Amino acid sequence: MARSFFSCPDVYFGDEAITALSQFNDKRVGIVTDDFMVTSGKTRYLINAMPQASVCIYGEVKPDPSVDILTAGAARFKAFKPDVIIALGGGSSLDAAKGIKVTLEEYFNEGPIALIAIPTTSGSGSEVTSYAIISDPQNGRKYPLISAHLVPDVAILDPNLVLSVPRAVAVDTGMDVLTHAIEAFVSTGASDFSDALAEKAIALTWRYLPQVFNDEKDITARTHMHNASCMAGMAFNAAGLGLVHGMAHAIGGMMHIPHGKINAMLLPLVIDFNSKQASPETRDRYHRCARIMGIEHAVPEQAIALMTQAIRQINRHFGIPATLSELGTDRAKIAGLRTALVNAALADGCTASNPRQATAQDVAALIDHIAG
Repeated sequence: MARSFFSCPDVYFGDEAITALSQFNDKRVGIVTDDFMVTSGKTRYLINAMPQASVCIYGEVKPDPSVDILTAGAARFKAFKPDVIIALGGGSSLDAAKGIKVTLEEYFNEGPIALIAIPTTSGSGSEVTSYAIISDPQNGRKYPLISAHLVPDVAILDPNLVLSVPRAVAVDTGMDVLTHAIEAFVSTGASDFSDALAEKAIALTWRYLPQVFNDEKDITARTHMHNASCMAGMAFNAAGLGLVHGMAHAIGGMMHIPHGKINAMLLPLVIDFNSKQASPETRDRYHRCARIMGIEHAVPEQAIALMTQAIRQINRHFGIPATLSELGTDRAKIAGLRTALVNAALADGCTASNPRQATAQDVAALIDHIAG
């Protein structure tokens, strides 16, 4: 059966990457971001790179954007009619901009609006993916939207924009990168092309995320993590993800836990689950992940066990708890939501490409484990 990789956005990276915005100097440019990016002067950094552009800013994005945010953002730009939309911020701003772009295109029906993604955290990989996570706060759910129309046209990876990200956020988002890369590598949709990107992202993250933790201003480590985030995004965009993300969307949405943090907590549990009753290929792939992380053991099962132990240790080093109880989540609330969490995780699109099919009983057992 024929399969496809994907045509990436144009990716600009490195110290002067922001100068790529000069190509939009004669355009009507809408910027989608949050209030902090406006008040901290980050939007001015963009505008200075395209001084002749007409600019309109929607700066009201909140974490875990909802349909209401998309509607408000589209309303902000309807009279302005942008040629280009720039997404500036973390995963929430990038996802919101994707939703606003397609909402406007449907409203105007005049052809595509160019989408430029400028991430200010090294985590979601949304700058190169066809994914957007939109929240339903009333029901405590997060829904992954997947469409080729959501892939940005240009991604700009400027390490200067991530230097101000606090240590705690950097490690949460960095563990999201590791999860993206490992899940893409063992996914049922993995290929030679996605493997190359996933392997490099694992290697870069394992080496440089501890350096970011030790020194938030280490521009070299920040640059490598920014690149790793983008590579992991390309990998999972092509290969899919797995049960970590399926459960993280459910638990994170209903318990209001940062996405990278809950991914980091779930990652070793799901690797343990997947590696039991694993096919030889899945076992071999996890063994290769362990080798990339510097864990050498001839017996695959032993190498995988050492890898999950290493992930738990680095989580502890970063201050990421092992269980929801340790995080301060009410056990009664977890128990009350248990059935809803199981159903949401199994229905999540990311779960479909997990290398081991999970039953409702399997997911319930994993929820009990992560509950603590």
